[in-house]
Amino acid sequence: MWHDTILRRPRQDFNAKDAAKAAINAMNNNFYSSSQLIWSPGDPWWLSGVALTNVIDYMRKTGSTDYVDQVAYIIQAQRVAWNGDFRAESTDDTGWWSLAMVRMYDLTGESAYLNIAIEDEAYMYESWTTSPCGGGMYVDIKAKTYKNAVANELFIKLAASLHNRLGGAETKYLNHALTAWTWFRASGMINASSHLINDGLASDSSGACFNNKLPVWTYNQGVILGALAELYLATTDTAHLESAHAIADAVLSPPPSTTPQLTSSDDDILTEASCQPDEKDGCNHDQQVFKGVFASNLAELADVSTGDRKQRYRGFLSRNAQTAYARARGSGTHLYDVSWTGPFGNSSIGKQASAVGLLVAAI
Repeated sequence: MWHDTILRRPRQDFNAKDAAKAAINAMNNNFYSSSQLIWSPGDPWWLSGVALTNVIDYMRKTGSTDYVDQVAYIIQAQRVAWNGDFRAESTDDTGWWSLAMVRMYDLTGESAYLNIAIEDEAYMYESWTTSPCGGGMYVDIKAKTYKNAVANELFIKLAASLHNRLGGAETKYLNHALTAWTWFRASGMINASSHLINDGLASDSSGACFNNKLPVWTYNQGVILGALAELYLATTDTAHLESAHAIADAVLSPPPSTTPQLTSSDDDILTEASCQPDEKDGCNHDQQVFKGVFASNLAELADVSTGDRKQRYRGFLSRNAQTAYARARGSGTHLYDVSWTGPFGNSSIGKQASAVGLLVAAI
């Protein structure tokens, strides 16, 4: 089969660093608005937060400074446009951009970026309540109707990241992260049988909360991996790694009985199963970026893992990146479609940012 030649044997013409740079340049050439200082202004704002993080991570990993000015312009424009320092109407939108600020601090060492992330953590924490559900953060700040996975995962990752970069001087950030993870783990969103995470919680008339059985998205499996990697770095508690490995393995090596299957068994390629069967047309603009988010966070977990698991994660990222490069990339364009096994039909900021995240993760 084709995947035996493309996936199992490294492509001689593939270099993840070069492929990532070409994909970033294509993203800028095709989707960046120099007047509004954002990619695809008409698409969901958080997608540009993900794209920004991926561009910063490319520079961190390669030592490049090619996009520093562009990133700085975007940050200045968007923090002003959104009520000062990314005060969005949902905690997850704020979370994506605040994590980009953490990454920009890692790249530049400039405390101004970390200070924005500190402000955003406090803004998000205002949406944490002990009732209903015994805890948890609302994703919808004004209406307060939904406690979901991604908002809480982003908060755990942000709080743990701040603790790690402040040298433990502010213990409240680690306390916030540990409290949120303890609640999340017991919330019911993680299926005990499959270790996969559904979208969020529902409640009954008595106020009891339970897994709402809404789709299992790859980004919900991904963000928590990065969060737990940061928690492990903060605490050296291997229980956090064990939790992360269980979730990652549920995606990469699921038993045949697991539903949905997020990695195709015949070619070992990540798929957004809930957008199937016609993935290239079935995923909306939000969902198109989910797999790239998973790849970025799996790379972070690989960085703190050892032995066979580290090799498995790195190999998985490499195979997916090589396959996307060979089959999902437009001929001569370095634009990517949503399905990493192809074929290429068209691209969007979500599809392109997802591919950039994957290619940077494979560096």
